Amino acid sequence: QVQLVESGGGLVQAGGSLRLSCATSISIYRIRDMGWYRQAPGKQRDLVATLRDDGSTDYVESVKGRFTISRDNAKNTLYLQMNSLKPEDTAVYYCNGDFLGLKLWGKGTLVTVSS
Repeated sequence: QVQLVESGGGLVQAGGSLRLSCATSISIYRIRDMGWYRQAPGKQRDLVATLRDDGSTDYVESVKGRFTISRDNAKNTLYLQMNSLKPEDTAVYYCNGDFLGLKLWGKGTLVTVSS
């Protein structure tokens, strides 16, 4: 069973940093177009950052310059480095990727940013 497992969330003050991790149960090379989404309370799940197979990245405007998506192939792990956090970044963050045409989702990790 292919799994994505997020970790690294927590409570942080505004201006602080967190690094989220997404561990894959199979070789990360087999999962395509990985990304991070987030869902704030009462809102829809939105794309935050994408790391494509060619290494290119995209970010939602609100996190550009603050968040960085990356991966460690040897550790089969996707990361999201989040700096200069704001209260509006509070959400459950989900890892996502495509495996043989199926969209994979982790269970999410909660990030809470206090003002």
